[in-house]
Amino acid sequence: MKIVKTKPFKDQMPGTSGLRKSVKTFQNIGYLENFVQSIFDTVSVLKGGLLIVGGDGRFYNDCAIQIILRMASANGVSHVIVGQNGLFSTPAVSALIRKHNAQGGLVLSASHNPGGLEGDFGIKFNADNGGPASVSVTNSIYDRSLEISEYKTLDTKDIDLTKLGVQTLGDMKVTIIDSVKDYADHMETLFDFDKIRHLIAGDFSICFDAMHAVTGPYAIEIFTNRLGVKPNNLINNIPLPDFGGGHPDPNPVYAKTLFEKMFSINAPD
Repeated sequence: MKIVKTKPFKDQMPGTSGLRKSVKTFQNIGYLENFVQSIFDTVSVLKGGLLIVGGDGRFYNDCAIQIILRMASANGVSHVIVGQNGLFSTPAVSALIRKHNAQGGLVLSASHNPGGLEGDFGIKFNADNGGPASVSVTNSIYDRSLEISEYKTLDTKDIDLTKLGVQTLGDMKVTIIDSVKDYADHMETLFDFDKIRHLIAGDFSICFDAMHAVTGPYAIEIFTNRLGVKPNNLINNIPLPDFGGGHPDPNPVYAKTLFEKMFSINAPD
């Protein structure tokens, strides 16, 4: 473990969707580290606890996760569950927190904001109920960020986020899991997949556009593998750090391909 001296940033007040800034702001020395340390200093139950970590795959997602893992270990977190390749959708993190009785989760996303080096990045703390932290907690995190003078981390190599299974980082266990399976299983408890499969098998056609964001792998597993939607009806389903140059925002500008399909003569049902 090493303790790194730092100085506060004055602009780390999180909203209901967490702290969102440009990628270049997050790349400033100590910026992400200060905010993460403020979370660990404020949410005491994380020490000795279980934390869920993952994001939407946007630019800086992989780097941020490595920083968070090292800091989690240095701050006494016992176990972290991470999505393979660092990917988790926001509702998947919520479901996993509740399934595993975790003490919280860190979601790395800036929602519909653009990605890439010139785009945005974000981080949000979800509480043990799976939902966003309360205003009182986010206010406490912000107050801590204004007075922080040091953060804890490890001097170690990166964890391999592509490899499923258990690894260790210092004294902390890191479990890399399939990003989609638990969430897809949960969806089967909420919706009648048999009836949906029957509908689709009866030539009910759909089109899904993941817009090169995190939902692509979820769509492949849920719509194609479990519900029988033909793979060619899922478009832009490979997550990209810059979302393919667009925004993951379903409007006529950025979802142009989908809108054209929906208004075509042979539009899906």
